[in-house]
Amino acid sequence: MDEVRVNRKAARRVASGHPWIFESDVLDSGGAEAGAAVHVIDLKGRSLGTAHFSAASQIALRMLSRGVEEIGREFFAGRLAAAEAHRRRVVCGTDAYRVVHGEGDLLPGLVVDRYADWLVLQTLNQGMDRARQWIVDSLVDLFSPRGIVARNDAAVRSREALPLESGVVYGEVPEAVEFQMNGLRLHADLLHGQKTGAFLDQRENYVAAARYAEGKALDCFTSSGGFALHLAPVCESVEALDSSGAALATAARNAALNGRSNIEFREVDVFVVLAAYASARRQFQTVILDPPAFAKSRSTVEDAIRGYKEINLRALRLLGRGGTLVTCSCSHHLKEADFLELVAQASLDAGRQLRVLERRTQGLDHPILLTVPETHYLKCLILEVL
Repeated sequence: MDEVRVNRKAARRVASGHPWIFESDVLDSGGAEAGAAVHVIDLKGRSLGTAHFSAASQIALRMLSRGVEEIGREFFAGRLAAAEAHRRRVVCGTDAYRVVHGEGDLLPGLVVDRYADWLVLQTLNQGMDRARQWIVDSLVDLFSPRGIVARNDAAVRSREALPLESGVVYGEVPEAVEFQMNGLRLHADLLHGQKTGAFLDQRENYVAAARYAEGKALDCFTSSGGFALHLAPVCESVEALDSSGAALATAARNAALNGRSNIEFREVDVFVVLAAYASARRQFQTVILDPPAFAKSRSTVEDAIRGYKEINLRALRLLGRGGTLVTCSCSHHLKEADFLELVAQASLDAGRQLRVLERRTQGLDHPILLTVPETHYLKCLILEVL
């Protein structure tokens, strides 16, 4: 392997347990090719481990191992087997889950999701993209899937000078695949649906929300209907809002598949409807807020905080005493403490006193590394109006 020499700052970062080394901290790339596995050394030539090298990203190195080891099919087979073993310990009630969560599984830049007998992968940096065939072969050996889709249409690939593309890389994949989650039968479009086909990270939060939901419910940003479908059996009615007609079509099919007849799906601008309902003093017993990420970068955090506060304020005005608010943020740039603070400020402005029923995060199949805060992105609060 080529040797890449880095400065003291990078060495300290690796020692602290974080796998990223930035371009500005690389002293000598040693002629490494884009996406190559390289040996990382410090100023004095001491080994820091093995990493993938990016010739385009600000994150020039992503550590794969603290040792010096060959990165090939055997390496990926071992890491993928370890990731699946962890899921066997923590996942239940579904045949759809995240098999690999990037840094959370010591495979930076790789995402693999399972939907019953099909897999979806994303190779989000030059190193994982270059290793894709090894990864596909290892997944075939481990799962014997009917098909594998590469959903490499994520915008983050542009930062790696990689093309945005998606397609079937193994076997056959139908237009819609069926999977099971929490006793529900669901459909996902693996080639064109949001994320890799469905929102798997909220699986455990769906069940938690249903424990407290009742009466008339409003599900904002419903997407393919995850919260709405789980709330329908315990609520009088559910009004599910989203701006995506395609997502709502999938949600309606899922509702029909499971006999959920008390959900009304509406294609609307959720922000406008929330404002209108608040002005009209509409009342609900349960409100769900699961918006897309408002903070796409650190520079947009302040604007995101204002946006999150505003929609929480509007939602709280729809809830009376005893009402339940389930509010989420999937912006990893927004820290949990800041999320708690903005919701608290919204409650004061709305004249509502809130009791925290549960503080939750992403599902256990999306593991969080203690020394890598970027692996913790989803915040979910379940709150009661007193």
